[in-house]
Amino acid sequence: MIELLTMNLTILVGASLVVVSILTSVISFRIGAPLLLLFLGIGLLAGEDGLGGIDFDNAPAAWFIGSIALAIILFDSGFATPLARFRTAGGPAITLATIGVVLTSAILGAMASVAFGLSWMEGMLMGAIVGSTDAAAVFFLLRVGGITLRDRVRSTLEIESGSNDPVAIFLTIGLVEFITASSVEQGIWHMLQILIKQVGVGAVFGILGGLLIAQTVNRLQLETALYPLLVVALALMVFASTSTLGGSGFLAVYVAGVVAGNARLQHSAVLRRFQDGLTWLAQIAMFLTLGLLATPSSFPDVLLPAVLLALALIFLARPLAVWLCLLPFGFTRNETTFVAWVGLRGAVSILLAIVPLMAGLENAQLFFNVAFLMVLVSLLIQGWTVRPIARWLGLIVPARQGPVDRVELELPGQAKQELVAYRIAADSPVGRGERIPRWARPALIVRNGRSMNVHTAGRLQPDDYIYIFIPPEQVHLLDRLFARRAKLDPDDREFWGDFLLTPDVRLSILADSYGLPVPEGDRGLTVAEYLKRSFGGRLELGDRLRLGEVELIVRELDDEDNLAAVGLAVEPTRPSRPRLPLFQSWPELAALLKRRWR
Repeated sequence: MIELLTMNLTILVGASLVVVSILTSVISFRIGAPLLLLFLGIGLLAGEDGLGGIDFDNAPAAWFIGSIALAIILFDSGFATPLARFRTAGGPAITLATIGVVLTSAILGAMASVAFGLSWMEGMLMGAIVGSTDAAAVFFLLRVGGITLRDRVRSTLEIESGSNDPVAIFLTIGLVEFITASSVEQGIWHMLQILIKQVGVGAVFGILGGLLIAQTVNRLQLETALYPLLVVALALMVFASTSTLGGSGFLAVYVAGVVAGNARLQHSAVLRRFQDGLTWLAQIAMFLTLGLLATPSSFPDVLLPAVLLALALIFLARPLAVWLCLLPFGFTRNETTFVAWVGLRGAVSILLAIVPLMAGLENAQLFFNVAFLMVLVSLLIQGWTVRPIARWLGLIVPARQGPVDRVELELPGQAKQELVAYRIAADSPVGRGERIPRWARPALIVRNGRSMNVHTAGRLQPDDYIYIFIPPEQVHLLDRLFARRAKLDPDDREFWGDFLLTPDVRLSILADSYGLPVPEGDRGLTVAEYLKRSFGGRLELGDRLRLGEVELIVRELDDEDNLAAVGLAVEPTRPSRPRLPLFQSWPELAALLKRRWR
């Protein structure tokens, strides 16, 4: 009877904590606080030193819960990342996720050795524990926070945060093996073995697992509600089987998510909605568990050096590593500054701090307490300032399209049609009288809560809802017809330039009009050809290129991402003016060295 009562109380407490965490999201959105910080705070309040007084010190159980939660989060991160983003930002993101993590860990490790009197390898271990950015924190702030950034910057941050966890996990486990090895040679050999097995087995099993998930979902005919459960179960099977064979289960589950998410799956809308909810639950469970595991009464002993180390990570180690990694990729100084700032640490760092506890290292509790405090500082400083920093750097761009209300409904099997719903906005092209294309088949109009036949409803009116059957690949063509005009900020003229140019203007005309230093061989090029060549064939809204005393700005792209309008600024615009005297590019460094030489 006592055991039954204990079980019921455990369920009651666990469910109550989840409910409280969800309800606090309202506070987070209103005051702009990082939601994950609130989850962590609730865990601390419920713990042994908090109001709840729950005594939880089971490190293996916390690792088990956190690992499953992280596997789910990483799978969803990969599942929601289109391959187009890898084409846009794969190079810089993977460089940050690998070399960047190693550099950050090394720089921070040297500082930790001095601050806490640790050996060099123990300092490196401290750096590896907090070396990776947190996917949950970054995705929440960028996606849920509604910050509209240029595609390349946004994609770089999202891919980096989703793919750098396996590298940090490998470094942490490898360094623990090195520290506990009987000799230096044995430690190095163990690390090499771990690297080869973790990366090789993880990548192969990830690709195979993603293909297996896609084929299984598309070939089986099940109840619709069973598909999401099947996908999550298969993803966890990929994670567990890879880990059992010595590979990186976290790398495998992320790669499997990328492969499966970019395959053409039936019931994809149902899968995404289910995984969104499950990922939120995984984040709440992980942060609550790690909050319960902490003992705040032991924090004061390491508070000052931990805070100083966190500040060193935010203002020195992360920026230096980011700058060195992004130098070859042509990021502007403001973009590099923002990527360096959005290096939030989160639950993964606290989770990795459990590894030394389970290994029984001498300074294991020190690692955990310092990592926990550094995560709190990161979420407090960086998590609360992402939007202001983006605005200060001039990186928030007007949305390419205004908000579109769209509802996807699943049709049986792999039908080639979707039923999509739009709300008519008065300032959208359709709201202003433009006709719907013939290839779109309206099925129903809802006006003032009443269903109406498309043939008898007459002209579409603002706030009508129209339901249209359309092939999935043509949905983006309708988005523009039903989109509101994006409301621009007062300084948008500064962002987009002083004048509007057509893309077919010859550089020779600009050179003669403004006295620009255009090479003779480029005078015959159009502005579109010149910009496309300068940016490697791929243009994004907000791309800007200095040409003498003026600046050319990509102002509008058509449905095929071809240049439709160019802005001309007669002097450098705010987004292109560096806000910090740091993070110079290769040309700027070369010019600086040239001046110094002279």
